[in-house]
Amino acid sequence: MHALTAFYSAHSALINQIGVNALLALSIWVTLACGQLSLGNMGFMAITAYASVLLVLRAHWPFFPAVLAGTGLAAIAGLLLGWPVLRLRGVFLAIATIGFGEIVRIFAVNLSVTGGAEGIAGIPQLASTPIIYSSLALAVFLLWRLTRSRAGRAFAAIAQDEVAAAGLGIDPAAYKLAAFAIGAAIAGYAGALSAFSSFFISPTDYSFGRVVDMLASAVVGGIGSVGGPVLGSILLTLLPETLRFLQNYRDVINGLILLFVIVFLPQGLWSLVDRRRAS
Repeated sequence: MHALTAFYSAHSALINQIGVNALLALSIWVTLACGQLSLGNMGFMAITAYASVLLVLRAHWPFFPAVLAGTGLAAIAGLLLGWPVLRLRGVFLAIATIGFGEIVRIFAVNLSVTGGAEGIAGIPQLASTPIIYSSLALAVFLLWRLTRSRAGRAFAAIAQDEVAAAGLGIDPAAYKLAAFAIGAAIAGYAGALSAFSSFFISPTDYSFGRVVDMLASAVVGGIGSVGGPVLGSILLTLLPETLRFLQNYRDVINGLILLFVIVFLPQGLWSLVDRRRAS
């Protein structure tokens, strides 16, 4: 028991980061499941992180109401973003949503209430490991139920062929807006948990590189299942740490491993689980 406690004390930050990264990968998986390549999730992260932190530090709100209020704000932002970009697809949608994320980051840099480029320090560590992983378990369960619902089947139909889906009586615009709102809410909630599991946030925490990590986790893990993004997040969060002994060659080996997975397992790591079940 003492060894387990010592291990957690030494690696608690990494353990929490795995859970947060898994939630972020799930947030981008939702829009991918609906055939939408939305890369503005770092903006939703920033909105909820700053809103919830300011509500706790300045307005003295309790932790959970502040996080839920910030998450609702991110969901509304997702709806407002999703409406004008509904007709965009592929790289055009990706560029538009990247622009949204950068706009939010620039606002965070220039607003005094967010601390500007220096950020906000002294954030209480209210997001414990049980809170993070119970949130992740709930998100996985709800999204798994979604995939087996009428909405989940509509998402899959839209991703395959939007025109054919509309011919079957499915309203692509409504479902794509729902996907944007759900993805934004999950990304925002994960951003709040990330903020309250550290002492400090700044605009650099919400750069484009963060959403690239989310996308990589979802793709490497496999977008065919809810478990794929979680598996991908575990791998991509632990891989740099396990390769730390390679020092300057760590990034090279990391890249080669990711390339191997993408080339030889195009459906992601979760396809190995599916094959094992089928056999």
